[in-house]
Amino acid sequence: MSPAKRLIGAVAVAVLFVGGAHARSSDRKAPMNIEASTQQCILGASMTCTLTGNVIITQGTLKVNAARAVITQANGRPQRGQLSGGVTVSQELDDGTPMSSKSANADYDFVNEVITLSGNVTVTQPRGSMSGSRIVYNTKSGHVNSGGDGTRVKMVIMPKG
Repeated sequence: MSPAKRLIGAVAVAVLFVGGAHARSSDRKAPMNIEASTQQCILGASMTCTLTGNVIITQGTLKVNAARAVITQANGRPQRGQLSGGVTVSQELDDGTPMSSKSANADYDFVNEVITLSGNVTVTQPRGSMSGSRIVYNTKSGHVNSGGDGTRVKMVIMPKG
């Protein structure tokens, strides 16, 4: 695989996490567009790629904005994706429901399939919202943990209409 394809693949995997387990499945088949002011990569099986300056990633209904994205891989497999500097995500779920999130940082452990949003986190859908200083989501098990750091967690659950 060419270095460019490895880079795009690693970044693609890094950003697909943000929409959650039920993100629009057709988005994964759409072309991914990545823009940043700068990129610096060390290519190879143990690659690190840093994108900085108004990072914008779009794929289908997925749109991610961050000041910085760092993607690492080992033995040709993505290991971690770290987004920082004010991370915003918007995407439609498979049922057409919009989802959005805002956080200072987003960290995805690809090996364990765990997403950690930190720093003034808000996740919003029409059926409700969750906010706090930290939200951890295990995409394998579906477990969500938040709080535990001395701050309060807030959830709003809308009644079925």
